[in-house]
Amino acid sequence: MAAVLASAVFLGVSWFGPIWAVDTIDVTGNAAVDRTEIVTTLAVAEGTPLPRVDTDAAATRVAGIPKVASVRVQRVYPSTVRVTVQERVPVVFFDAPDGTHLMDENGVDFAVEPPPPGVVRLVAASPSYGNLETRAALDVLAVLPPPLRAQVTQIDAPTISNVSLTLVDGRVVVWGSSEDGEYKASIALPLLTQPGQTYDVSSPDLPTIR
Repeated sequence: MAAVLASAVFLGVSWFGPIWAVDTIDVTGNAAVDRTEIVTTLAVAEGTPLPRVDTDAAATRVAGIPKVASVRVQRVYPSTVRVTVQERVPVVFFDAPDGTHLMDENGVDFAVEPPPPGVVRLVAASPSYGNLETRAALDVLAVLPPPLRAQVTQIDAPTISNVSLTLVDGRVVVWGSSEDGEYKASIALPLLTQPGQTYDVSSPDLPTIR
């Protein structure tokens, strides 16, 4: 009986008292998102008994930060809340009246700011999450091998079947639809070693150079 009572007292003190009070917020994985913003959004007050920290609710709050792709919040006894962040990585940018928008590989428009080096300009009528032309462009970029991907500065997608790539030297690769992407990439790389300005792999069995 005494042992049961002691356990109950210990649990009560742990839940309500300072024995496992939060005194450290450990944030990892953030680069573009300021730590202060994460800690403020986390909304876990110093001194909160660690067992009372609702990690799911805290993670949901941090996941609402636009640049955060995913987040995990853990209790680390005796007194630490650990926040592990995975940030969104810009794949394309597009110009809009309010500025330059950054978009990740899933088509999420998450920031209005200058693009980092290497991010490709997207030209489409309505760049947005769920837009078919946007999805086609992102699907094409996703299958490009690094030697080709590194040369791309702009991707145009006026329709889902008429995607084209503009390279750093001004040459254009007419890609067509996003179908057979890996096959088209295997054709495009050797084709680009030949003289020309426009390389059409939209029908990869019959590629052309102009």
